[in-house]
Amino acid sequence: MYDFEYVRPASLADAAARMAASPEARLMSGGMTLIPTLKQRLAQPTHVVHVGVLDELRGICRDGDAIAVGAATTHETVAGSAEVVSAIPALACLAAGIGDPQVRHMGTIGGSIANNDPAADYPAAVLGLGATVLTDRRSIAADDFFRGLFDTALEEGEIIRGVRFPVPLAAGYTKFPHPATGYAMAGVFIARTPGGVRVAVTGAGNGVFRWTQAEAALGAAFSPQALRGVALEADRFSADIHGSRDYRMQLARVMAERTLGMMHTGAKAG
Repeated sequence: MYDFEYVRPASLADAAARMAASPEARLMSGGMTLIPTLKQRLAQPTHVVHVGVLDELRGICRDGDAIAVGAATTHETVAGSAEVVSAIPALACLAAGIGDPQVRHMGTIGGSIANNDPAADYPAAVLGLGATVLTDRRSIAADDFFRGLFDTALEEGEIIRGVRFPVPLAAGYTKFPHPATGYAMAGVFIARTPGGVRVAVTGAGNGVFRWTQAEAALGAAFSPQALRGVALEADRFSADIHGSRDYRMQLARVMAERTLGMMHTGAKAG
């Protein structure tokens, strides 16, 4: 690990000022990605600005027809939140299935979506629910936020302060986890919203994406049978030592069908 200065900011504004003053600084929330990266000497920041300690970035509340989640809120907090369980139980279930207890108690939603790991779970919920990412500078629609492999619309030094999830009519998420890491080899989040059906796929390619053909099919007939024969864009899927492109395409289809069989409404489901 290279030497760096640890910065514990007093506020979000203070964190932004520290980032602006140190071009080689890195933000840290839960540290689930950055700390292993530092240990392997794959990053050499001059400063690590720890925004995960800021109370103003934590918490969950109902905000009209949405659930607002602070960026430094842990996965475990989301999973156990009465507000989330009542309004979007699929989001609570997704959070409960991330990593292991240590990761869930330390990892945060802001850190997860800012990192945009292609196999992470939260990006599927953000995109599937049509959420809005709130930063210290602006609001970014989910469809504009995720840009590809570890890439987002965040500008240099921009800090996520929270995510606003519209409450859907029903939603569900199912993933096929890698047996060693728990990351999704393919995960599908489906939401029925007042504006239509949204289907987001994670873990199967170079980043989360919407399966628009499935959205159209489910808009016409909302059932697992509607997905039979629906096209998948092969170039969106990746192949590696863990699975071929065809295998991941089949996983995505099966996960989507399973999700439809266990859709969550505004009451907790198993």
